[in-house]
Amino acid sequence: MTQVRRLTLFDLPLDVITLEQTLGRLGSWMFEAPRTSHTVVTLNPEFIVQSRTEPEFVAAMQAADLVTADGVGIVYAARQLARAEVPRAPGFDIATGLMRQHGPNLRVYFLGAKPGVAEQAAQKAAQDYGIQVAGVHHGYFKQDGDREVAELVRDSQAHLLLTGMGAGRQEIFNQYWRQVLNTPVCIGCGGVIDVLAGTAQLAPDWTRKLGVEFVWRIASDRKRWGRAPKLAQFVAMVQAEKRAHGRP
Repeated sequence: MTQVRRLTLFDLPLDVITLEQTLGRLGSWMFEAPRTSHTVVTLNPEFIVQSRTEPEFVAAMQAADLVTADGVGIVYAARQLARAEVPRAPGFDIATGLMRQHGPNLRVYFLGAKPGVAEQAAQKAAQDYGIQVAGVHHGYFKQDGDREVAELVRDSQAHLLLTGMGAGRQEIFNQYWRQVLNTPVCIGCGGVIDVLAGTAQLAPDWTRKLGVEFVWRIASDRKRWGRAPKLAQFVAMVQAEKRAHGRP
């Protein structure tokens, strides 16, 4: 397996890896024997801002086996602070890419979103990609139910766990319970389950190609308007970090 260069942004890891390389690496992990649990983080600016006040979130990301650049904000930060060009490997593209490549050989567990949504996502994914549905569970359970859910995932013998429970919660769950989960690839996937189910809309292709889909999402969804200040805060953090290191 090709060695991947790892950068550090705001004390968090970031791997310089393309989408194609990501799919290849995760594909090898999913079917290797013996089964070994790996966690994957798709890093975006909101994660970095949120992590400043959540040490457990930081620890979960630092322990991840693979951390990809989910959005253009991370590409921008890597360019500004590490003087490195980092390709994007967004969570939606990783999830659908794995399902497309491995189809009926792949057992997927859908964990997250509101009750009923994971079922819709699983049904649609099975129709579109031919995958095996290892199991489904909504994301609206309290922490004292974590072990029970982790054991359900373990017993499903899934190759891939898509955990969509919101930033921080999903990464901490995957990392804390990884040995119990015993699932080769566990990805914190945010709203991917909603998009697969059709209850949320994927940003148009032109915004994804330009890397500005986050602008489209905020502008088109009133519920996301509160997230705009986080993006502004992230840009300010990058600029402050540059000044601290005397970079132009």
